[in-house]
Amino acid sequence: MADSPPRPIPPYVDIRRSKRRKRTVSAYRDGERVVVLMPDRLSAAEEARWVETMLARLEKQRSRSRVSDEKLLARAHELACRHLPEVPEPASVRWVSNQNRRWGSCTPADRSIRLSTRLQSMPAWVVDYVLVHELAHLIEPTHNATFWDLVHRYPKSERAEGYLEGISAAASLTLDDF
Repeated sequence: MADSPPRPIPPYVDIRRSKRRKRTVSAYRDGERVVVLMPDRLSAAEEARWVETMLARLEKQRSRSRVSDEKLLARAHELACRHLPEVPEPASVRWVSNQNRRWGSCTPADRSIRLSTRLQSMPAWVVDYVLVHELAHLIEPTHNATFWDLVHRYPKSERAEGYLEGISAAASLTLDDF
C-alpha cells in the first residue's frame, strides 16, 4: 500500500529550517501562528509529515491544558473561599474569545465573570490572579484603594501583575523595536 500524499502546509505555519539542527523537530505557538523548527536536510514530503505530526501534538497538548468553564467556576469558588470569603458567589465564570485588550471582565449586576482565552496558555497562578481580580469587582466595582486591598490578599498578586504587564508590553513591540 503506497503512502498517501502529504497534505498542504497551512498558511499559519512558519517553517524554520536550520543546518545546525540535525535530528530533532519541535514546534511552538507564537500568537495565532505555529512555528516548526526542523533540520535543513528534510525533504518536502518529510517536512509536510512533520508539520502534520507537530500540529496534532500541539492540539493534543492544548486540549489537555484547556480548563472547562465548569472547572473555572469551581476554581473561582475555591479562590473566593480562601481569599475573599465575603464575596457573593459568581453566577457564571466562563472563557471568552472576544477580549483582546483586557484579561477579564466582571458584571457585578448579574455576578458574571469572563476571562480572555488568551489566559489559557499562561501559568495557573496568573489565571488565579485574574479570577481574584474579577471576584473583587463583585464587592467593589471600581479600582479604588478598597478594591486593591481585596486583590492583594492573593499572595502572588504582585508577581502576576508583573507577568501580565510584561506580556502586554511584549505584545506591543514590533521588529523596529529591536
